[in-house]
Formats: sequence, C-alpha cells, structure tokens
Amino acid sequence: MVRYRLLLLTSVPIVITLLALIALTMYWTVMYTWQNALMNVRADLAVAHHSMELLQKEQRMRLGSLTGSYQFQTLLRKDPSQLIDWVKRQAGEYDLDFVVIHPASALGEFPKANRQLLQKGQEQTFFERLAAHELNYLHSDLPARAQIPLLSEKTLVSDGLISRSLIPIFNQTGDLQWIVDGGILLNNSTQLVDRIRDLVYASDTLPEGSIGTVTLFMSDIRVSTNVPLDSSQLNGRAVGTRVSDDVKASVLKQGEMWVDRAFVYDDWYVSAYEPLKDYNGNIIGMLYTGYLEWPMIKIYLTNIVELGAGILIVLLISGGVVYRGARDLFRPIEKMHQVVSAIQLGLDRRIGSLDLTRGHELQILGKQFDTMLDQLHQRNEAIKQASVQLEDKVQRRTQSLSEKTEELEQHIKLLNQARSKLVSNEKLAALGELTAGIAHEINNPTAVILGNVELMQLELGNETERVREELEAIHEQIDRIRNITRSLLQYSRQGGVQDEVTWQHLNPIVEESLTLVRSGTKKFDVEIHTALNARCSVEVNRHQMLQVLVNLQMNGIHAMDDRGVLHVCTEDWLDASGQPIGAMVKIIDHGCGISEEHIERIFNPFYTTRRSGTGLGLSVSQGIVSGIGGEIIVESEIGKGSVFTVYLPEKANSDDKMAVDLETI
Repeated sequence: MVRYRLLLLTSVPIVITLLALIALTMYWTVMYTWQNALMNVRADLAVAHHSMELLQKEQRMRLGSLTGSYQFQTLLRKDPSQLIDWVKRQAGEYDLDFVVIHPASALGEFPKANRQLLQKGQEQTFFERLAAHELNYLHSDLPARAQIPLLSEKTLVSDGLISRSLIPIFNQTGDLQWIVDGGILLNNSTQLVDRIRDLVYASDTLPEGSIGTVTLFMSDIRVSTNVPLDSSQLNGRAVGTRVSDDVKASVLKQGEMWVDRAFVYDDWYVSAYEPLKDYNGNIIGMLYTGYLEWPMIKIYLTNIVELGAGILIVLLISGGVVYRGARDLFRPIEKMHQVVSAIQLGLDRRIGSLDLTRGHELQILGKQFDTMLDQLHQRNEAIKQASVQLEDKVQRRTQSLSEKTEELEQHIKLLNQARSKLVSNEKLAALGELTAGIAHEINNPTAVILGNVELMQLELGNETERVREELEAIHEQIDRIRNITRSLLQYSRQGGVQDEVTWQHLNPIVEESLTLVRSGTKKFDVEIHTALNARCSVEVNRHQMLQVLVNLQMNGIHAMDDRGVLHVCTEDWLDASGQPIGAMVKIIDHGCGISEEHIERIFNPFYTTRRSGTGLGLSVSQGIVSGIGGEIIVESEIGKGSVFTVYLPEKANSDDKMAVDLETI
C-alpha cells in the first residue's frame, strides 16, 4: 500500500544517508588521521634534523670559542710547542668529548673534500664513522666509550659515530698553520637524543599514553636512543638493537626518506627515518623520530564508537517523527498515486476532490496538478514546434560563426608572421650596420700588424728561426681575426646588394658544395652519403647557396667530432595536393645533438657553443635563405644527432611582394 511504500521511501534515504555518512566518516577519519599522523611525524623529523644542525652549530661555536680564547691565542703566538697538549686538556671545559690540534703538515691525512674546504678557510661540521684505532688517535677514552654490545647477537661493535668539527687557523701571511679538530661521540650518548626529543615532543603534544622517541643509528644499529626496551613499562633504552629490514633497504641502501608505520624493537611506531651522511655524501647511519601507534588507534576507535552510537540514536528519532507526520498524508497521496499511474498508462484522469478542507495544501496541490495536466498537452505541441525552429536557427548560426572564426584565425596568423618578419629585418639591419663598422675597424690594424710581421721576417732573414714558433702563432691569430671579420662583413651584407638570383637546379649546387667540403676534410675520418632526388628548379643565388650548404655540412661534421657518416639528401618540396612548389635539401649528422634550450637560439647572431666559432654562420645562412622566401628547419635529439632541412621555393620572394602581403593583411 502507498502508506507503507511512503514510509519505506522516506525511511530508506535516511538510512542510506546515515550509513553512507558512517562509511565516509570512517574512511575520511582514517585517511585524515593517518595522513595527519604521517605529516606530524614528517614534521617531527624535520624539527629533529634542524635541531641536530643547531646542536652541531653550537658544537662548532664552542670549538670557535676555544680558538678565540686568550690562552689559545697566547700559546699560538708565543709557545706553539705547548699548544697541542693544552688543547687536548680543554675538551671537558667546552662540553666536547675530544679536542685535537693538528699542524698544517698533517693536512694530507684528511680526506680530499675536507682538505679543499680547510685550504679555503671554511669551518666544517659533519658526521663520521671511525674505527677503534681512529678513535684512540683522537682521545684514548673514546674506544671504550664507543663499544656497544648487540643485544640479540652477542657481539660487540667497536666503531664509533661522531659529530666532528674542523676549524683552520692561518698565520699572518695567510698560510694554513694549524687545524683544530673537536667533537662529540654519539655512541651510548643520551644527552643529545633527549635534548632533541624534548624539542620535538613538548608536553601534551602526543595522545595520552604515547611516547615520543628519537634515535641515532650507525648503519642499522641504534647507538643513541630513548626508545625503551619495554614499551609498556617504559624501561631501559634499546641501544645495540637493529632497525627493520624494510627501513634498512629503503633508507640505507636506496638513500630515501621513510615515513610510515614501522616495528621499532618491540612495538609499532608511527616513524620517520632519514639517511645520515658523512662529508663525502656516503650514508653512514640514520636519524629517526616516532611515537607509539596504539594510543592514536585507541582514540580513533573510541571516536568511531561514539559517532556510531550518536548516528543510531538520530536514526531512531527521525524514523519515529517521519512515521507520525506521514499518517495524515497517506490517503490523499494514495489517490494522487492512482491518478499518476493512470496517466502513465495513457488514460485521461484527474484528481478531483480529495475530501479535504478547502484550504488544505493537498487539496490545492490536487487542483494545481489537474490544471497542469490540462496545460501540459497544449504546451507539448508548442514545444515540439519551437524545438524544430530552434534547431534550424542554431545550425545556421553555428556554421556562420565557425566560418568567421576560421577567417579571423587566419588573419591573426598572417599578421603575426608579418610582424615577426618586420621586427627581424629591423634588428638584422641595425646589427649589420654595426658589425660592418666593427669589421672594417678591425681589418685596418690587422693589416698593419701582418705587414710589420712580414717585414720583420724579411729583414731578419735566418735570425727569425729563434722566434719562428712565435711568428707562426701571430700568423695563425691574424688569420683567425681575418676569418672573423670576413664573417662579420658577410653578415653585414645581408639585405644589401647581392649577386644575381637565377634559375638553378639544386643537385649541381649540392655536388659542388660536397666537393668543397671533401677537399677541406681529407684529414678527417668522415664519410658523406648522398641521395640527390630533387627535380624542381629554384630561383637562388648560386654563390650564396654554396655558402649556406658548406656551412651546414661543416657544422654537421664538427658536431660528430670530425668523424662518422654525414647524409646529404635532396627532394622536391610538395604542397598538400602533391604539387611541387620548390626543392629541399637535408643535412643529417649523427653527432651530439642540440638541446631544446639551445635550438631556440642557434640562429641568433654571435651565438655559438664552439670555442673557435663566431656565431654568425647559421645567422648568415638563415638570412640568405629567408631572403628568397625559404626557411631552415632544425630537428635534433640529444645523443643521436641533428637534421637541418633547407626549404627553397620555386620562385624567390622579393621585398615588393612582402610589402603587398602586408598591405593585404
């Protein structure tokens, strides 16, 4: 019956909503609680790391106070022979486990990384793992204090983990005179980890019953910790125990930070580990922070039970309220349901009178529903007609808008191309005028130098043998200057008066360029493979095109370190319909390749990555090709090589045609 269905329909959503709320609450609570726990322990580890750095800085400051003391400076200047013994006796005065001063002659005993910093006058503090005999060299008490018995293995570890500081002392002439070496032993030390724990886990920051712990590891062995041997009784310290295999593999072997739950000696802790590195960046241990997991889980379970009980009570109360409030609605709604069902079957029915008072909401609703049914049929017909008309209008408007959009995009593209071309031409013109002046100014003194050198050789005759190497070096450098100025002059002539542009077949020009390149690379181990398949003639300046091709081929040879295989191919340049519109030549090398960062700049004037290059070759080549309406495209991959493709139109573009194109845009 409707009344039961209505009760079911009103109750089921509430039940489903509450169940979903419980599930989502549990899920998000678990996720939030756990993620929050991991974030907290990660932050704890960061605080511990920072605290460790501050403690090391404090250690270095104490050692600096020692070197700055009056007695140290007095002995350093007046009686250096007693300085070594006096320094060793000062360890306790400055809360250090050892202090040693080494003469500058002992610098070679330190690792290379330490020596470089000491010679630069830089103080340094770092962690280091030392064997027993190395500890004995620093202080005779350290080997015994460093010994740690492994609880479950019945063996004894004699190595020591120390925090070490080195301070260089220079004399008045700036030469290294002494090296002050001091630090603390971390094995079996409780003061350091307890200070860090008190900084990280202040009172009332952890759940009730939980404990915060900090540990220093030498390799995978706990050498200094406040993790208890019995987590339930909080007794003892777990010194001499090892870390779990998962943490060891992740932190010590892979050098990664570990933030997760981990089994710490006898219980599960929310833990964070990070590698501890020495002066060379080698992992020698770990720094750990964490707290007991169970008190956090206990609080979470308690909250879930309380939440579930509260939701159950709300469900019972809301069910009772819904049932009582729905009784007066059952009969009218059942009638409405019958009318709706009949209408769904295609019958023409109306609700009519519901035997309710005149102003009753359901009675008014029934009349309104009947009115709506009357209007529904009329509006359906109107809507159908309007939808047909609307579809036609939308289709026409969409087609028109699409056409306008495409036209606008094309105009914008042409305008951007024209603007870029104008800006580039302005820059090249200004730079060309400047480089021409520079080149001519350099040529004049160069000619004077060359003439005087040749005159000296002529006048000295056989006497020039004593300075033959120097004179040859002068000639080489003069030739280099002349090559640079020649490139500058060629660059400055771009856009000026050029040789005649004529119809040429591309293949003979390529073959002539290959002849020039082969003659200049006979001493190189280079093979040149060709595939000349272009048939279309193009309008070019033969001399300038030879310059472009030779420059690109020599660049490819240099990119392969003057050995390897260079491929040169020519093909017809075809448009989208397959019709030839020009010719193209590809120069393919298998050299080092060009990075994306450099490939955007290789055509800029004076940009080069070669020590002997001028940075004008590619810029001049690009100017020559673009001057006839062509383009140079570069594709490159680091370590595999580069492909330079020169596209040459069948009909060279002139400046007049460019002006007409700009006016059209």
